[in-house]
Order: sequence, then C-alpha cells, then structure tokens
Amino acid sequence: MILLPFHTRRLVSHVYCGLKPASKKKGIALEMARPSSNLADFREAFAKAKHIAVITGAGVSAESGVPTFRGAGGYWRKWQAQHLATPEAFARNPSRVWEFYHYRREVMLTKNPNPAHLAIAECETRLRKQGRKLVVITQNIDELHRKAGSRNLFEIHGSLFKTRCTSCGSVKENYKSPICPALAGKGAPEPDVQDAKIPVEQLPRCDENGCNGLLRPNVVWFGETLDSNLLGEVEKELEICDLCVVVSFSGALWNNSATGNSTPRDRTDFLNLTPYAEEQLFLRLYCIYGV
Repeated sequence: MILLPFHTRRLVSHVYCGLKPASKKKGIALEMARPSSNLADFREAFAKAKHIAVITGAGVSAESGVPTFRGAGGYWRKWQAQHLATPEAFARNPSRVWEFYHYRREVMLTKNPNPAHLAIAECETRLRKQGRKLVVITQNIDELHRKAGSRNLFEIHGSLFKTRCTSCGSVKENYKSPICPALAGKGAPEPDVQDAKIPVEQLPRCDENGCNGLLRPNVVWFGETLDSNLLGEVEKELEICDLCVVVSFSGALWNNSATGNSTPRDRTDFLNLTPYAEEQLFLRLYCIYGV
C-alpha cells in the first residue's frame, strides 16, 4: 500500500492499456511527493475525502478465478489475447475471435464478485448515506463490479455482455448462453483444440429492425479508440476527486510527460493497492469498518 499526494494538472486519455487515446491533445500529469505507507495517512485522507475515485484492473478479478490472459501462461489455445482482441483479427477470422469471447462469456457466467468487489460496492453505499461519493473506473469487462452492486461505474473497456452491430452500430446487452446456437460447446482453450470454423452467417447476428448484421463484442480492442464521451466523464471525475485509490492495476494509466497550460489543482491523495490478498483485506477493513 502506497499513499502519495499529487496535483492533477491536466487529465489525459491514458486511462488505457495498449489502446489509442481519444485525443492526442488530452493528457494527465502527476506531480508526486514522497510516498507514504503510514496507515494513519490513509485514515486521515479517507476521513476527509468527499469524492473518491477507485481505479481497478485485471488483478482485482483474478481472486474470483477470472482468467487474466496476462504473463507467460496467458494463452487461449496457441494465441495470446492481444493477437485476438484486435479489429484485424476479427476481420480475418470472426469465428475464432467469437470462440475466444464465447469462452470468456461462459466462464464469467459462473463467477461471482470477490471480497474486493463487495468491499468497494459497500463502501460506495455507506459513503452515499453520508453525502459523499465514490466512483469506480475499471478496465475490466467482466461486470463483476456491477454484480457486486457498484452504481457509479465507468467500464472504460466495455463489457463481455454487450454486443455491437458492425452494420448499424446498435449496442445491446446480451446474456444468452450460448450467445448463438453455432457456438454451443465451442471455445475450449486447450492448445490442441482446432478452430470450429463457423460460417459467418451462423455467428451472432443483429436483430435490430431486420438488420441481420454481424455482431461483435462491445469491448475496446487493441488499436481502437476509447469512447470520447465516456472518457470525458472519467476525466471530470478524476479532476474533482480528492482521494484516488488504485487496486490491482498493472497497466499504463498516466503519461507523466504530458504537458498543459492549466493550473495545478488542490492536492489529491493517491493510494496504490497491489493485488495481494492482505492489501485487499486492508481495503475492506479500512473502507468499510475502520474509517
């Protein structure tokens, strides 16, 4: 656990990992002071904070048994996620990409929020009753924060359980299992499993006004631009927060070299919690019971 004060000079669209920012003109710069791991510092910062932002990454869902597809073992069959989660991969082989996402959807339908998700959601509820606000900004596409009860939620990379039509652009929730008959029983992750080679007309299709266009997962793929409207809302939340808590986040979040002419805001406290279980327990104890 690291607590450090910083000044937000200018927010940027670097709330991403391997993705294109919505605008090259936007950026975030942090002026860091010496870190502190003193629990009293966090207690004081939390007690006085009126607007708290919690940023989470893949590690927070790993405790729920969610595959992160990170590191040396992060393969689905013989492909790494970054080789499947791209517009180019979908254009080349939509059947393979849909098998990958069908596997992930089916796995997620069996998973539940872990104590970290629940602690964050309960903390939001308790703070709301005190006239304070907590928002969650997550990279995760598994909807476990939503399942846990988080209401002020920004899923910046989208959701496994939403689809977008490649023809008409319609976005809809979709919790079907399987998402289409042709994917039933498909998507096994073992390296010796052969591609199903499902004809494109049998893959998930749009039912909007007879469109019948090919659906894709409504997630942000590598090389794609983050939603500018959503990112604008996230920027506002980070501008006004007076405590920022980062939980199990391993990606590139800020661009320290970003420049801007805006004046530094008042001090915001920044708390970094690593994925280790004892620090997730610390979050639960101090966000809900100890402060």
